[in-house]
Amino acid sequence: MGTPRNSWRNTTHDWAGSVDLAHLVLIRRTPAAFAPGGVQHLILEVLAYAADEAECSGGGRCRITYHLDGSVAVADYGRGTDTRLDEHGRPVKKPVMATKDLRFFDRPDTPLLPDGHRRRGMSTVAALSSWLIHTNRRHNGSWTQRYEHGVPASDLRPIADDRTTGTTVHFLPDRSVLTGWGTSAVEPERLTTHWPYLRVAINDCRTR
Repeated sequence: MGTPRNSWRNTTHDWAGSVDLAHLVLIRRTPAAFAPGGVQHLILEVLAYAADEAECSGGGRCRITYHLDGSVAVADYGRGTDTRLDEHGRPVKKPVMATKDLRFFDRPDTPLLPDGHRRRGMSTVAALSSWLIHTNRRHNGSWTQRYEHGVPASDLRPIADDRTTGTTVHFLPDRSVLTGWGTSAVEPERLTTHWPYLRVAINDCRTR
């Protein structure tokens, strides 16, 4: 058994709720404001979390995979997204996909991403994706969950432990953010300058 959810301290997200529909609708209403430059900005939003984890751990790595269907997967090898047991023994994942990041979303002084635009948080990626699958591996368990436009389309489902930890965010960008897609990929050298603790590898399946 765990502890009551309402006793958990909020740091990056509010544990009290799992979905903020008004927040997701706001993002979807003005995609150009939250994904300036299109898909590449969404990728950078995901990478920013991997970079946070890498800096906290003294170094880390991740892989970006561009798929033929237009989807993108970003996998890191950190500790995985915080997932806890509530007072009923049920696993609860920090609501990073469907609620706002308290550090960035409403603040005018948020840090800039490598494209020069402000960081808003992972919920912008989920809200502006037709679907997103979040796979999360931690020492205390492994789970996956599917979202559609930011709203959970499945429960948090346990998956087999493969003796690794980390997070994979696999998403299909919505048509509203397909500007700037083309065939170019994020440049690792540029990311290394911006996030020196994070090593990035790229697997572009579109060019095979």
